[in-house]
Amino acid sequence: MPRFSVIIPVYKVQAFLHDCLSSVLQQSYTDFELIVVDDCSPDGSAEIARSFAAADPRVRTLHLPENVGLGPARNAGMAQASGEYLIFLDSDDTLTPDALRAISERLKETDSPDVLLYDYARTYWHGEVSRNTLARLLHEEGPASFRLTDRPELLNVLQVAWNKAYRREFVEREQLRFPPGYYEDTPWTYPALLAAGSLAVLDRVCVHYRQRRSGSILGSTSRRHFDVFDQYERVFAFLDARPELAHWRPVIHRRMADHYWVVFTRRGRLPRSDRAEFLRRTREHLLRHRPAGERVPPRLRLRQALVRPGALPMYRLLCSLRRRGRRLRSWAGTAKRLARGALLRLHYRIQLRLPVRADQAVFSAYWGRGYACNPGAIEAKVRELAPGIRTAWIARPEHQHQVPTGTRRLTPGTMAYWTALARAKYLVNNVNFERRMVKRPGQIMIQTNHGTPLKHMGLDLMERPAAARAMDFHRLMSKVDTWDYVLSANRHSTLVWERVYPSSYQVLEYGYPRNDRFQGPSHEDIRRIRETLGIPEGSVAILYAPTHRDYRGSQKPPVDLERMLRELGPRFTVLTRAHYFYDTPLAASAARLVDVSGHPSVETLCLASDALITDYSSLMFDYANLDRPIVIYADDWEAYEAARGTYFDLRAFPPGAVARSEDELIDIFATGHWRGSRSAQLRGAFRERFCPYDDGRAAERVVRHVFLGQPAGLPEIIPLAERTPVPAAASRVDLPRPVAPPLPTDPPSPVAPPRPNDPRLATMRTSTPETSGS
Repeated sequence: MPRFSVIIPVYKVQAFLHDCLSSVLQQSYTDFELIVVDDCSPDGSAEIARSFAAADPRVRTLHLPENVGLGPARNAGMAQASGEYLIFLDSDDTLTPDALRAISERLKETDSPDVLLYDYARTYWHGEVSRNTLARLLHEEGPASFRLTDRPELLNVLQVAWNKAYRREFVEREQLRFPPGYYEDTPWTYPALLAAGSLAVLDRVCVHYRQRRSGSILGSTSRRHFDVFDQYERVFAFLDARPELAHWRPVIHRRMADHYWVVFTRRGRLPRSDRAEFLRRTREHLLRHRPAGERVPPRLRLRQALVRPGALPMYRLLCSLRRRGRRLRSWAGTAKRLARGALLRLHYRIQLRLPVRADQAVFSAYWGRGYACNPGAIEAKVRELAPGIRTAWIARPEHQHQVPTGTRRLTPGTMAYWTALARAKYLVNNVNFERRMVKRPGQIMIQTNHGTPLKHMGLDLMERPAAARAMDFHRLMSKVDTWDYVLSANRHSTLVWERVYPSSYQVLEYGYPRNDRFQGPSHEDIRRIRETLGIPEGSVAILYAPTHRDYRGSQKPPVDLERMLRELGPRFTVLTRAHYFYDTPLAASAARLVDVSGHPSVETLCLASDALITDYSSLMFDYANLDRPIVIYADDWEAYEAARGTYFDLRAFPPGAVARSEDELIDIFATGHWRGSRSAQLRGAFRERFCPYDDGRAAERVVRHVFLGQPAGLPEIIPLAERTPVPAAASRVDLPRPVAPPLPTDPPSPVAPPRPNDPRLATMRTSTPETSGS
């Protein structure tokens, strides 16, 4: 008997069926049967199903002689099922990688419950992936298995069949079946949850729920939406047959009222001529099934009032008034924004005519995303060495909690914000300030950048339209002309900045202030950081931090991290950090898999980790200062280089081992080559070229030179050999080290040969502005 029977009804889904079936058959867990039920589909779905069945013995196809609908088609699949658990999947949705393994392991951990609930994420045609907003209800705290009475809030999780696994013996004992018609999940899921002797949850996305551009069948206009009344009649018939569940009647009654209200108010579901009849039947059902003595919650009183006889004209009047109110509020909001914008512009022009304040400095990083990077390190050092200078930090409201208490917080777009930009003497950023800002005589602009450039930057992007997109190079150069100082971490960066951002600024080869942190912490500091992040003691923590792709509109699918952890064993933990251009994590947090995308400090994460996996992110240049292992995962180097362009071939001059496939990546860690002597030699050569100045005193040099006017007598650079970055936690763990072969021949110079820029300036395109930085 297989562990799972995966049942997929099929009807008019030929465009999506291949992805659906492949997502099941490519699961790492293989103890399942796949039953595909062809509901007399008129397109090529049946042929696709047959081709999969011919290629894989786990696939069985069942062809129905006539179209019966989703519910009866699922019943037909159940009749053929032999698995211990039943899993339903709609034919345009997909299972996530390793979903069946995670479900099986959770079933084992929770002692084989009757029903296991797991999470899902909506996937959209434009590439967005959005996790269920009620995912918090699936937390795994408390008893492993329980009854619904222990966690009744689970009824708020989407009531569908495909986000649960059902023990087949339980389904047969309770004689659960799907009815015909729309809303067929309703009389299945409520009885299943109410009757289950044990429930469990899995806090993991196991299903990708496709949101078609054309919508679902429930969004179509049809009288078939009246089927919802029959479905709830079946639910209450189930409760009538089980007196021990009578205490659930008020809950189901309220949920029924909510469901009817959704069907009635969703635009396009009910034909206009049938809306009055729907209200009448709603009223009848609410009265018929209303439990004796139930107090009507306030939120339902208005709804029940609107289903009384003759209330439809009143409902239409209320809807009309609500629409008009929305329009009026929209017009009022627009007028308010225009007036406020005019007032702010006038205020800024006035401030520009007032004296510059020599004791004020304004800092920002990453377009107001928070207190971070080189500006953050410089701001802290200004408060330490130049207490007479008052500092302010620009951050959006949701990030202002990161700003130190001794630093003034500025919200973009406010009067205080524009006053500070107009009057402060020092302006520090790792990208450009917004285009409306005017730099005045007497102001000093420090461009810190935010990484050593591997990818093409600035004017070099004129030859890379896929990466440049709508960059306005004239406007970019006008911003570059406002820079007084540019920070550089190495000679490679200096040569690139001076060529791709040509202007009269002074380059300060002082190192990157954000990397000062790597020279100071103690073992105890590292231990506390790891404990805060939830890294088990003695575990090898790998930080996985890929960069974004210019040739993709969405985040590149990551490494199969769960497979990687499974093959490497329990001594490894992976911290995943998505690039800040993306809103979705690389992977959902699970055992030994921790999403740290929202952590405010990447430097803290570097200190906590024992090794870095990245692709082409500039983080590798910073991480090399820790002298800890770096592994490059370059599975799409050719595509990345073609779209963005790079200043040297990273594969020929890497900071450590290079993997070109997922199997190679896992093998590098499984064999120990990630921390072998060859990797150390590669890292040493990389550090010599790219980490000459990051000795822990970069911020001090910047502050003494720029803010205190002491360019002479700055702290001397500490040679690499004399620096003592804190060792990784794994350096004290007994892990095997392989013997390395000799190093390859001398690496090529990473600096691209200079190319003339002036002729290209004459052909610059004009469009929207773009910030600088790496």
